[in-house]
Amino acid sequence: MFAVLKTGGKQYKVQAGDILRVEKLAAEAGETVQFNEILMVGATVGTPVVSGAGVQAEVIDQIKGEKVIHFVKRRRKHSSKRTKGHRQQLTLVKITEVLENGADKSGVKAAIGAGSVSGVAVAAAKPAAKKAAPKAEAKAEAAADDLTKINGVGPAAAKKLADAGITTFAQLAAVDVDSFDAVKVKADWVEQAKELA
Repeated sequence: MFAVLKTGGKQYKVQAGDILRVEKLAAEAGETVQFNEILMVGATVGTPVVSGAGVQAEVIDQIKGEKVIHFVKRRRKHSSKRTKGHRQQLTLVKITEVLENGADKSGVKAAIGAGSVSGVAVAAAKPAAKKAAPKAEAKAEAAADDLTKINGVGPAAAKKLADAGITTFAQLAAVDVDSFDAVKVKADWVEQAKELA
């Protein structure tokens, strides 16, 4: 059975066992991906896609295409020349299976282009556990007071105080001016912090 799939703005007629060079996909070598934009499967033609159909493929390698030379020469008065070269990023895949229906329940990772917005969204969604910690830090920073409201404390001094662990007026009010060595704290800063706390 054959299928016509669409990926990277191009259409390919494929069947099980075919090896294709497609626009770069967000997948590692050895992974199995599924193409969900199927325009035709066997005798079934989609409007515009066949619902429930899919083509599964194994990623063989991430490769580069042949070098393309772009040469521009301007004649007559200016006689300027410019040469540019480019090698397109491609993904080599081997088609393993053509599914006429049930592809939406297969659980295989969707084949998403590496440069597309949705590819970026998928990559951003992966480290969700890592992004939880910065949100907690953002909440702690939101609870912090604006130390630049104190006369003489500018953004640089406020950053030094934050690096030393002082982010609120109450913390600054509790500082002993003589024994605190991390930042040169002035006595009037402590007095103003007591009033603002």
